[in-house]
Amino acid sequence: MCAKATMEEFEALLNESFEIDTPDEGSVVKGKVIAIEAGQAIIDVGYKMEGRVDLKEFAAPGQTPEIAVGDEVEVYLDRVENARGEAVISREKARREEAWDRLEKAYASEERVDGAIFGRVKGGFTVDLGGAVAFLPGSQVDVRPVRDAGPLMGMKQPFQILKMDRRRGNIVVSRRAILEESRAEQRAEVIGNLTEGQVVDGVVKNITEYGAFVDLGGVDGLLHVTDMAWRRVNHPSEILNIGETVKVQVIKINKETHRISLGMKQLQSDPWDSVEAKFPLGSVHKGRVTNITDYGAFVELEAGVEGLVHVSEMSWTKKNVHPGKIVSTSQEVDVMVLEIDSAKRRVSLGLKQTQRNPWEVFAEKHPSGSVIEGEVKNITEFGLFVGLENDIDGMVHLSDLSWESRGEEAIQSYRKGDVVKAAVTEVDVEKERISLSIKALDADTFSDAVDGVKRGSVITVTITAIEDGGIEVDYNGMKSFIRRSDLARDRADQRPERFQVGDHVDVRVTNVDSKTRKLGVSIKAREIAEEKEAVEQYGSSDSGASLGDILGAALKGQK
Repeated sequence: MCAKATMEEFEALLNESFEIDTPDEGSVVKGKVIAIEAGQAIIDVGYKMEGRVDLKEFAAPGQTPEIAVGDEVEVYLDRVENARGEAVISREKARREEAWDRLEKAYASEERVDGAIFGRVKGGFTVDLGGAVAFLPGSQVDVRPVRDAGPLMGMKQPFQILKMDRRRGNIVVSRRAILEESRAEQRAEVIGNLTEGQVVDGVVKNITEYGAFVDLGGVDGLLHVTDMAWRRVNHPSEILNIGETVKVQVIKINKETHRISLGMKQLQSDPWDSVEAKFPLGSVHKGRVTNITDYGAFVELEAGVEGLVHVSEMSWTKKNVHPGKIVSTSQEVDVMVLEIDSAKRRVSLGLKQTQRNPWEVFAEKHPSGSVIEGEVKNITEFGLFVGLENDIDGMVHLSDLSWESRGEEAIQSYRKGDVVKAAVTEVDVEKERISLSIKALDADTFSDAVDGVKRGSVITVTITAIEDGGIEVDYNGMKSFIRRSDLARDRADQRPERFQVGDHVDVRVTNVDSKTRKLGVSIKAREIAEEKEAVEQYGSSDSGASLGDILGAALKGQK
């Protein structure tokens, strides 16, 4: 009887156990911590099943676990039984499933979610969203690039879910979207209280090549480098430091884009208001070279006032040289004010005007006719260029090289670097030209020889050579050639052989050419002129007297 009752009780208990629904694998179940040992929590999940979970799964990233015996927790049931007869459970997976359900609802309703950045990965950071791990791209950390994300690590803060895929386990979040939203609200409020022309205090937040961003209490304004000071500012860091409090004026507000333009120089007096009084035309001032370009150099006359020295006004002599070879940045120079345009805020300056015109100086020191010495700098097809004092050149034209030789021949004897002497023939200060002559240093033998001789004059020459085509004669060292046809009036007497070398012959001058240095003479022309003169004085061609009678009478009259 007793045995029968025992069997019945066992059968009832067995049936009861079969009636109990075992939870499905892959579901979240509730359990109770019954012991903590060896870094693990032993959890009774009911159904006569126990499992083990590492304590670290009960702690948020970077924090210590808070778990004690008797605590009720939810865990994820991976498998009902493992090789040791225990349930395979996970607190982390349970939190993940719970988190995904919560995050999907937040994503659908576009609500913010809380999380903490706990790690750095390629291209961004990992964020714990209360059990689910999300990716935070580097571009979504802040409204501006973040150099050091250390202060943000482990701090609980809101995020916006940009994209999520539960099947793939991907979640992408943004911290920047939250900041931009709050900033937009804050900006709208601050901008609403600002007016153009208002003077406010701000803190320099960031410095760039083109300016500085100034925090006006929740909204940033741009202080452009050109609005920092009236003078030229090469880089904003010259006058500003990050964190510095500055007083600025609101120049412009764009209500649509919420952009604010700020200025500092507007709080100071404009130096251009007194430029014409301080720097009258023609006055000379000392300035500092601030910038050099291909077309000239900018010189600061005072803070905020710069003028341009055009390349054409930099040097009297260096015409095709880059300005950087004449002046250097930060160099102090004397300049003359040439022109002022206050409307366009431009001042034209001259550097060479502060020095004497070297051509004027040369003209004073070397009047026409004076002798100079210089080096041949260049040889061209039309003459020599000779280097003179103060970096100026003088030119010796081909025609001024030699009395005796043609210019093309004479120039062949000169080389660059030769030191030559020459006479100054002309100085044109306005055209910046100096004419020189080498042949002027020697006497002009032709001019001396023909001094007083004019066309039509009768002179006595000496025969130096006899040729078939005529005879060569000499007059005061100048050679001339009388052609056969000019040896006599009568053709029968036009014979060169009737003359002897050394004979003296009277000839008539037919041409005196100083340029070609040639003296034209003719015996025939002299005889014709004598005949004409004799006819006029002693007879006529109609009187019947012979030429011999007339010439004889003329000769007697001369006696």
